Order: sequence, then structure tokens, then C-alpha cells
Amino acid sequence: MDKTGVVIGRFQVFHNDHLKYVLAGKSLCDNLVIGVTNPDPTYFKDDSSDPHRSLVSSNPLTYFERYVMLKSVMNENGISCMNFSIVPFPINTPETYAYYVPMDAVAYITVYDNWGQRKLELLRSGGLHTRVLWSKPASEKGITGSEVRRRIASHEPWEHLVPESIATLIKELNLESKLRLRCTVL
Repeated sequence: MDKTGVVIGRFQVFHNDHLKYVLAGKSLCDNLVIGVTNPDPTYFKDDSSDPHRSLVSSNPLTYFERYVMLKSVMNENGISCMNFSIVPFPINTPETYAYYVPMDAVAYITVYDNWGQRKLELLRSGGLHTRVLWSKPASEKGITGSEVRRRIASHEPWEHLVPESIATLIKELNLESKLRLRCTVL
């Protein structure tokens, strides 16, 4: 068991496959640091391995909204706040990682595509130890934040794609309206 692990993601919107990833990471360590990438527009950076990740329409939720969601979903899954932290994580600037996460932590990632390979390179170049939890073809990726946002924006059923606490928060915080205004329907 690792002392400290790190998982990273934009979590735009946190969905059931994000939950599988986060819980898989937590199962391998005592303390989990959840790094929220693209915490604000100053961190957006184009990357040819995933050109959509830096678009405003792909990043409609604020860091704080995602922070609240992550706290809620961890609580929903019985994980004590003493065993996890949530931090902004500037994935595009490896030279700054030490300001956000412990450098002796193990970064757990998943690889489905070129962006997954690029994340692995970035994390390693920033000096983090890495462990690939699973590597699968893009066709096996499952749920995506893009799909959840598209369904919300299109008034299609989406609640079954996210943990219950996330669906509740999206409604309580009136994020459905925000997502409909900010997201381009694909």
C-alpha cells in the first residue's frame, strides 16, 4: 500500500467512470490527493493530443464547483476527509507539480488514447512516480464528461451517468442551467 497517491482529472462533470478511477486509486494508498486539472482559464493550454480539453465549452464548471462535487462524492462513498485532499493541479506545467502535490506520491493514471500517453509523459517529466491503473483502447473508455454535458445541454436523461450525490448537487447548485448556457451541443 502506498502512503500517498494522486489521481488527476478535469472532472467536467464528475461521472461514474471517474468514480471507478478515483476509488481504484484510493484502494492503493492511505491518503489520496485528487488533482483538479484546468482549475481556471489561466491553466488552459492547447495540446495536440487532445485539442478539445482547453476549450471553454469543455471546461464550464469552476474549480470550486468541482471541489464541492468531489468532497460530496468521497463522503457518499464513506471515505473520511482525513484520507483525501483536493487540490488544483496544473497538468500542463510539470515544473510546478511540487507546489501542489507531495513528490513522493504515486500518480495513478488511466490510458485510453494519445492524451493518456501525454499525461504519463507530463507526470514523469514533472518528477512524479507513476502507475498505470489500466490501459484500454478509446473504444472502451465508457462515459465521458463531454457526453454528460451534451445530455444535460440537450435535456436528455443524464442522472444515471453520475453518482447520486453529483446529480443532487448539479440540481441544487442550478448547474443544469449553467451547463446549458456554456456548453455547445455536439
